[in-house]
Amino acid sequence: MPSQSVSKRLQLLQERLDQVNQAWTLRDQEALLGLFVGILPSLLDAEWCRIHHAEPGIPQLWRGYDSDRPQGVVIALTTGTIAERVLTRGEPLLYDARDPVVGGDGGPPRRNGLCMPIHSLAGTEILGCIDLRNRRSALPFTEEEDLPLLRTVARHLAFVLETARLNRDIIAISNQVRDDMELFRQQRFEDVELITRSQKMRDLLNLVHKVSAVPVNVFITGESGTGKEVIAQIIHRGSERRRGPFVAVNCSSIPEHLMESEFFGHEKGAFTGAYASRIGRFEEACEGTLFLDEIGDMPLSIQPKFLRALQEREGTRVGSNRTRAYDFRLISASYRDLREEVTRGKFREDLFFRLFSVEIAIPPLRERQDDIVPLAHVFLERTCQKFKKRVAGFAPETLDRFESYEWPGNVRQLQHEVERLVALAPEGGSLSLEHCSRRIQERAGGVVQPQVLDATAPATFSLAENRRIMETQLIRRTLAETGGNRMRAARLLGITRQSLHGKIRLYGLAGKRLVVDPLPEHPPRTRLPMRETDKP
Repeated sequence: MPSQSVSKRLQLLQERLDQVNQAWTLRDQEALLGLFVGILPSLLDAEWCRIHHAEPGIPQLWRGYDSDRPQGVVIALTTGTIAERVLTRGEPLLYDARDPVVGGDGGPPRRNGLCMPIHSLAGTEILGCIDLRNRRSALPFTEEEDLPLLRTVARHLAFVLETARLNRDIIAISNQVRDDMELFRQQRFEDVELITRSQKMRDLLNLVHKVSAVPVNVFITGESGTGKEVIAQIIHRGSERRRGPFVAVNCSSIPEHLMESEFFGHEKGAFTGAYASRIGRFEEACEGTLFLDEIGDMPLSIQPKFLRALQEREGTRVGSNRTRAYDFRLISASYRDLREEVTRGKFREDLFFRLFSVEIAIPPLRERQDDIVPLAHVFLERTCQKFKKRVAGFAPETLDRFESYEWPGNVRQLQHEVERLVALAPEGGSLSLEHCSRRIQERAGGVVQPQVLDATAPATFSLAENRRIMETQLIRRTLAETGGNRMRAARLLGITRQSLHGKIRLYGLAGKRLVVDPLPEHPPRTRLPMRETDKP
């Protein structure tokens, strides 16, 4: 478990992030701009005022705040309006009704006016503009008196708008840090480590966190080796019963004639070989969690008594008449489809509905390929410590093969494969493909060069390889679109910046000049530029 000082620091950071999220809202910005709209007409003796500023993330749209709508409205500026000319050229404009550029923009008719661009504090971009119309007095706006005053106001508005933008970025980063902290807490701070980068597993961990705090029975499904017991431990560590025992039982490993004694316990002399009294798993899990793995293998003969123990929360040991109370939380798991087992008459329907209130389905490793390489590196580090051996790491072709393999044994198979590689690799050498098991070498086949997918004749039907091709191409295009800005690229791709960095390293895109050809209307079956590692 982590030290108390670390936990307190993380809790303090969480509180600070909550304060950041509450410190600035869109309403604060609207209130400030509405205040400027209300003050400026009086300050410069105008009948009407509008402030335009860019809509975040949508360069073609602007939000306008004016005397009629101080709460703001989204506007698509058309060519020919005063605001469009000022925003395009970045220069202030004094105009009157005779000005040929005057176009309709929803404001009142113009007798005269003054429009001032709002430059960023660094002067590198235009954030918006201020449009004042119709001097109340007979005199028009002047360059000598009104222009300097409005330019000063524009600088203050630039500070307001840039502060609002900065706060939006801070809040976005804050939310990401909050998510990462929660994921970190679930993975590391509950005395259970779960390595994941995939969105599927992040969503699953959010569900796990929710059910941990609620005393409901949970049923975990998933193929063998996906980590059902790890998820069960995380639920236990996050519950109110975390200080109680976590008792794991594999139902498929218990002989049928010993099943009752295993769960209910027995008294001395209850049967041949019962030389001493023994408590059962139900009593052992008192005030804690009982995890029943592969419950689908439980014999039908024990299921009625097992059901009564769950319903009544009590039972008797073999060879005893004394009723003992049970107090535990039940988490069960199975790789079988229990609904199908119920239909086939191999599992009691009433027990099926008693077992769980919430079902958690763990995706197989082949459906969360983002986790394969991180898991492989973690297993490599652990195995090297266990074997007291130093290696140079994975060869690139080994990781490529790992990602293209389906892993029917899931995480457990990956762990054993890494252990095999470390055992067979020479001291200080790299983990090359030749040391992989024959099954992996034969199933994956040759490495396919990256190609653009063709709808009628794909180069390979491997989902892993096609995903690598498309991800590489999409990352290249996004980085080219953002000028290499990885934070913006990650935001457009809908992933974290850390995940994007990992993919850039994985696909060998770091430090390379991005050349992106425009997509044709009907793309032919052409090759993408080869990676550096693919060149002869």
